[in-house]
Amino acid sequence: MSARFSLGIDLGTSNSAVAVDDFESGRTAIVEITQLLGPNQIGEKPTLPSALYIPHPEEFPEDALRLPWLKVNDSVIVGHFARDHGALVPDRLITSAKSWLSNFHIDPKKPVLPWKSDIKEQKLSAFDCSRRYLEHMKEGFLYAERAQGHAWNLSEGQIVLTVPASFDEVARNLTGAAAEAAGFGKVVLLEEPQAAFYAWTAQAGSDWRNQVTRGDVVLVCDVGGGTADFSLIAISEKEGNLEVERISVGEHILLGGDNMDLALAYTLQAQLEAAGKSIDSGSFSH
Repeated sequence: MSARFSLGIDLGTSNSAVAVDDFESGRTAIVEITQLLGPNQIGEKPTLPSALYIPHPEEFPEDALRLPWLKVNDSVIVGHFARDHGALVPDRLITSAKSWLSNFHIDPKKPVLPWKSDIKEQKLSAFDCSRRYLEHMKEGFLYAERAQGHAWNLSEGQIVLTVPASFDEVARNLTGAAAEAAGFGKVVLLEEPQAAFYAWTAQAGSDWRNQVTRGDVVLVCDVGGGTADFSLIAISEKEGNLEVERISVGEHILLGGDNMDLALAYTLQAQLEAAGKSIDSGSFSH
C-alpha cells in the first residue's frame, strides 16, 4: 500500500519540529505541537524545545501538568515550560540530550541526566530523552491535527527523521530505535545537511537546476545546537535527471551551538573578572 502522507521530524538538539505533507490534498504544513506552557496552561507552538524537566513530587498541584492525551500526570515535563521553568531550577533540567547519543564517554542508555545532578528522583538516559521527545511530538501532532479535523493513522504514512551527518552508526541506530519505541514504527533517517539541500531546491523551484550542474560539488554548512555538519554533496545525472549524493562529511560530532555558548560565557567571565567582578563557573553546564 502506498503512503497517504509523509511526516517530517526534525529532532534537534535545541528545538524540534514536525511537518506533514498530505499526498491526497496537497497540503504541506508545519504542525503546531500541543504542549505545556505553564501549570494548567496548554497551548500550541511551531517548535518543541528539546528540554525535559523532572519536577519534585510536591512542586506542582495534582493534575496541573496533565497533557490532554494523558489520563494522569507524566513524571516529566517536555517542551516550552520545561525549558523556561528549568532555567530557574537547572539541577532538574535536561537539555542537549541528543549530544550524549554520540558521546563515547558514557553509555547512552544509562540514566545519568541531568548530568551531575543531586536530585533523588530517577534520572534519564540520552535514549530515554530522545524517546520522550519523539513520543511527545507524535501525540502532540495527532492531538493538534484532530482538533483541525485531520485524523491520521501513522501506519499509512512515511516517517522521515533527520539526524546529523556526523552521527556514527550507534547514534543513528539509537535514534531509529527511539522513534520505534515512541510509536512511530520504522522510520527513514535523513541526514540534516541533505535535508537542508532538499529544502533549498524546494524553495528555488525548478530554477535550482540552473544554479547547479552535473559535476558540481556543494558545501552545506549546518551549525546546530550540538553538532556542526560540513557536508559535501555531489551533483550527478541519471537518465537526464539531476541527482544528489553526499560524498563527505566532517567529524566534529560534539561541536555546535552549545560550545559557542560556553565559549562566550567563559569570555564574559574573563572580562568580568578582569573588571574586578567574580562569577561562579560551576553555573556553566554542558
